Amino acid sequence: MKKCFALFAVTAATAFAQAPEAVAQRMSLGEIIETGGWLMYVLGAMSVAGLAMIIYFFMVLRPERVAPRSFLKELSTELKQRRFDRARELCRCEDHAAACVALSGLNHLGSSRETEPMLLKEIMEGEGSRQASMLQGQIQYLMDLGVLSPMVGLLGTVMGMLRAFNAVALDIAKAKPMILAAGVSQALITTAAGLLVGIPAMIFYSYFRGRSSRLIASLEAVSADLLGELLEAENLPSDQSGSK
Repeated sequence: MKKCFALFAVTAATAFAQAPEAVAQRMSLGEIIETGGWLMYVLGAMSVAGLAMIIYFFMVLRPERVAPRSFLKELSTELKQRRFDRARELCRCEDHAAACVALSGLNHLGSSRETEPMLLKEIMEGEGSRQASMLQGQIQYLMDLGVLSPMVGLLGTVMGMLRAFNAVALDIAKAKPMILAAGVSQALITTAAGLLVGIPAMIFYSYFRGRSSRLIASLEAVSADLLGELLEAENLPSDQSGSK
């Protein structure tokens, strides 16, 4: 066994000492993918998915997509004039979180003869919590990608090292340095590719997590303002919303 490991170390060192510059100069992107094996295609697909999610989150996680000022201003005008039907239609035409929270409160007001401020508050808070969970749940996929991609790279590392050791274990006398170098190259390439996918994914996940937290805090403030406007429009005491 010691002789096997010694031969492996010597032949691998010889292979890298003989042609490191040639490999660095001659290996193209296609050759890198071919050396990494089929796991490189998996990592390539994961990188495309990660890029698509990052672009999508930049478009979605914005104040204009959660609680647009123009919508809030128009909705406030409708509520002050007690035009609840038009306010509902306005909310139904929008697909952002603030519209869903406002619509839940308006639907409760329209379906009940007597409105209890505490019940209205609970309904709107429940819808707000659901919208907040949706915002946070979206970016969870980016974290999953950041965790899985290094594991895929690690799988390629194990496969590459097994390939290199098998070249020695099967026939020590005929073990060729280039066969050993190919296995080690596969191990290093897949490891690097997994990290290149996983590290940016985790960085952007941290950024979007902070961004979503700020949007959720803004949504909570907007929901409180909408609750106050609904209570005022219904001529209900707003101080009852905090106690039974």
